[in-house]
Order: sequence, then C-alpha cells, then structure tokens
Amino acid sequence: MALNPYVRKSRWKFWLALFAALIVVASLYYTSILSSRIAQNEQKQVQIWAQAVQERAQLVERTRGLFRRLAGEERKRMDLWAQAIQQNLITAGEDLDPIAADIITKTDDIPRIWVNEEGIIVATVDADEYGLKPGMAFTDSVQIAFTSYSPIRMPVGRVDNFIYYRDSRLFSEIREEIQRVINSFISEVLLNAASVPVIYTDSDLNVIAHGNLDSARVSEPGYLVGMIARMKSQNAAIEISLEEGEVNYIFYRDSYLLTQIQYYPYVQLGIIGLFLLVAYYAFSTARKAEQDQVWVGMSKETAHQLGTPISSLSGWVEILRSNNTDPALLVELEKDVYRLELITERFSKVGSVPTLKPVDLRDQLRESVGYMQARSSKQVEFELELLESEMIARINGPLFDWVIENLVKNAIDAMAGRGKITVCLARTNGKLAIDITDTGRGIPKSKQREVFQPGYSTKKRGWGLGLSLARRIIEVYHRGRIFVKSSSPDKGTTFRILLPAE
Repeated sequence: MALNPYVRKSRWKFWLALFAALIVVASLYYTSILSSRIAQNEQKQVQIWAQAVQERAQLVERTRGLFRRLAGEERKRMDLWAQAIQQNLITAGEDLDPIAADIITKTDDIPRIWVNEEGIIVATVDADEYGLKPGMAFTDSVQIAFTSYSPIRMPVGRVDNFIYYRDSRLFSEIREEIQRVINSFISEVLLNAASVPVIYTDSDLNVIAHGNLDSARVSEPGYLVGMIARMKSQNAAIEISLEEGEVNYIFYRDSYLLTQIQYYPYVQLGIIGLFLLVAYYAFSTARKAEQDQVWVGMSKETAHQLGTPISSLSGWVEILRSNNTDPALLVELEKDVYRLELITERFSKVGSVPTLKPVDLRDQLRESVGYMQARSSKQVEFELELLESEMIARINGPLFDWVIENLVKNAIDAMAGRGKITVCLARTNGKLAIDITDTGRGIPKSKQREVFQPGYSTKKRGWGLGLSLARRIIEVYHRGRIFVKSSSPDKGTTFRILLPAE
C-alpha cells in the first residue's frame, strides 16, 4: 500500500535529521580532537612556564642567600670599624693601635658624620650625596638616613659627641641590585609568555601583585580571593623564599585561551543547533505559507467551480415547481441546493478573515448535530449534553458548523457506522469547552498529534485535510484550540474544542 504524504514527509524528516546529526557528531568529534591537541600544547607551555618559575625562584633564593652572607660579612666589617673608632677615642693622645688604624684608613667608603653635643656637624666622610657640610645642623630628616646602626659615642672633654654611619656604598649597590633582580623576577612571573593568569602573595595570602586578570573585575570585593581559591583547586601553588624566613606563593591557572578551547566544542554545538533551529523554523514557515496558499487557492477555485452548477440547479428547481412537481420532492431538492450553497460559502471564506458574531453555542450545536443525525444511519446514537444557561461565543456559523460536521463524520467512520456519539458543552477555566466523544476504534497515542497534520489520513481515499482545516478554522479564525482530549484503543476518542467565552 502506498504511503500517505504525511508518512513520507515524516520519514524524510527522520532521515534528514539523522544525516544532520551525523554531520554534527563528526564535526564535534574532529573539533574535540583538534581542541584536545591544542589544549595539550597549551598545557605543556604552562608546565614549562611553571618549571621555569620554580628554577628562577631557586636562583633568586640562592642569590638572596649569597647576599645575606655578604650582609653578615658587611655587618662584621662595620662592627670592626666601630670598635676601631672606639679604641681610637679611648687612646686619644696615645699611639693608635696599628690594627685599628689600618681598619679606620681602609673604610673610607663608609659614609659617616661627626655631630657635636649641640647637634652641629663637625665633619663628614664620604657623605657628599646628602649635601652635608661642617657647621650645618644635623636634622631629623638626615638622621633617618643613618639609623641602620646605632651611633658611636665619642667623649670630647666632658661632653659626648656622636659618629653616625651607614652601609658602605658597595654593600648598598649590591642590595639595590638584589632588589632589581627580585622586581624583575616578579615582573617576569606576572607578564609570562604563556599568558597564564597569576597572583603573587605573601605567606598570609595578601596579594602583592597580579597579572593577566580581568582588569575590570580586579577591584571587585572578593574577586581576587575567589580567584586564588579557583587557582588552588586547579594547580599547586609555587612556593618561593625571597626573604629570610618568609615564604611567598605564586598561584596560577590555565590561560584564557586554553579555557576557551576547552569550551569551544560546546559553543560550536550551540551555534550549529541554533543554525538548525533557525533553518528548520524558516523552512517550516515557508512550507506553511505555501500550504496556506495552496489551500486558499484550492478553496476559492472549488467555490468558483461549484457556483455554476448550483445556479443551474436552482433554475431547475424553479422549472420543476412550475411543472407542478411533488412539493415534498422540491423541499428535499431545495435543502440539498441550500447545502451546496453553504459548502460554497465555506470554501469561499477559507483564506479570508471571517466575520464573527456572538452566538449561543447550544442552538448552533443543536442545528449542526441535528443535520448530521438526519443523514446518518439509525445505528448511530446521538446524545447532546447542554447546560440550561446561555453559552455565548463569537463564531462564524458556516465555518463552525463545518468543524462540527467534520468531527462527527470522522466519529461515524471510526465506529464503522455503529455506536454512540456524545456532544457535551460546558464551561472550564473561563472558556467554553465542546467535547465530541465516539465509541470507535480510537487513535494510537503516537498518532494523536499527527491527525491534525495535512495529508494524514487512515482512509484509502482520504486527502487528510479535514482535521487540518478544522484546526485552522478554530485556532486561526476563532482564537481557540482543538485537540485530542483522550483516546483508548477500541474504546473511543474525545476531541475537545476550546473557545473564548463572551
């Protein structure tokens, strides 16, 4: 048996969807492999960077250790110099100890200032950079620069003078160079070649510096704390010791490029899905518009074609009446001519905006169901369940009757011309509900949505347009809903129509 158009279309949809899914899966698989390779290379760069940071930190720490040793030696040297000065003062007027004299003469690179009891500078040695000269006052601001060591007390007569001194120039230069090395190390850590987000903290996790972070969010409260927590969960912190007894930490995470690469397949899937949805929507909209045009054109042409024979039949009725034909026969002929005119009117209204008028649905259902009952087998039982109060809705009479007659006719076909049809009218949630129930063979659950699709039909000669046009009339023209309320195999089906109540 040949497949109806809807089944063929459904199968085409299935195969096209399967083909699209295969394309998507293949694309995602290839992208995933490519992303994985890029991510591995990126991860290697990060690992190389982390290893280089650790090695550089060890080098800086060894340099600091060497500096500390030099500092210790410098301290000893300064202590020896201070002791020599003290000995020179104690033995004033006597021969200076040769060793002390040698120490004093070989420490001219140590900046020092002799200050009398009145706070006036008596003499300076190697302190020209401070702009100090004998006779100037030894101010607090100058004294701050010479607070690294305690001043040497120098008794002159009955009063005490003091000699202030500080680190030698060589020692100061070494310390400045060490600090430049540390600053250079921090800069290289923050501005790394791997573009890794980095946070540099002290032992209490107070942020000293950071790099490659979102500058717009760094000032947000809790941003750096939360970033440190995320970095700790991703990579172990690099510990470095740049100060004696103090450990600093370098926290880092994967670069933003690596993060983007990891999420790229999902972004690609979203883009492909969005494209498919837009394409499907555009295709469905175009197909629906095309169907609407076909239906409208077919309906208008059908109405036009029916117009001529209906006019001819009306003329023949008048001729038969003038020839004294049996009046009962003429009444039936006129009913059928009226019926044809009604069908023509219905077809002519498809595609145009129908006029809606407030109507009592009880009267409309009695007339429509009564018409079908009079033309059905006596083996079909009809039952109307209508409320006593008015049930007003805005409808177009001819089109509404078409829907009811179509549903009743389908119910009769489903029962094979024998059974019971119940039409119930009630109010539900502020709307008017019309339930048409039969005792026929029922509709499988998988097909309950398909019955309203154009081309779907269980009849060998059916076009599959009846329920599709019924849904268009109810949902497009009357702003209502029509659907299969319930259905059971060999027990029957209930179609429900919902209309806005007046």
